[in-house]
Amino acid sequence: MTGMEADGMIAQTIQLALAPVFVLVAIGNILNILSARLGRVVDRSRILQDRHTSTTGAEHDAVVREIRNADRRIALINAAILLLVSSALLIGIVVTLLFLEELLALPLQALAVFAFILAIGLLMLALLLFMQETRHATAALRIPRTYLELDRDL
Repeated sequence: MTGMEADGMIAQTIQLALAPVFVLVAIGNILNILSARLGRVVDRSRILQDRHTSTTGAEHDAVVREIRNADRRIALINAAILLLVSSALLIGIVVTLLFLEELLALPLQALAVFAFILAIGLLMLALLLFMQETRHATAALRIPRTYLELDRDL
């Protein structure tokens, strides 16, 4: 193989590796969103924990319900983050396999395909958990109909 052919093969491998890299960028953006959501939920749960000991009756029950909801949301976000990080690591492995296959002339394409499919599967599971977490968040934020004043034309 001539130097020019090798350069062409490397350029082709770089082009082939771009798709997984774009997925990696998307995963990074989703991780950023989830980290921000996790921070807000953790901050809110700390406030609720402080209120827990100073409330009684119906107010205490509302605090406990909100703490339970925050706990569930934290668990969902943590699970989604774990899946996303695992997916990102697999994407890194895919890119590495593509280059190793080219540089060392090893038959690694099937392994790269398997790793990519697994990475996309983990990404999809993480997105399902993200959707579930947002549903928990919105369910907890239902606005009472009395505040909507639906009997008034505005």
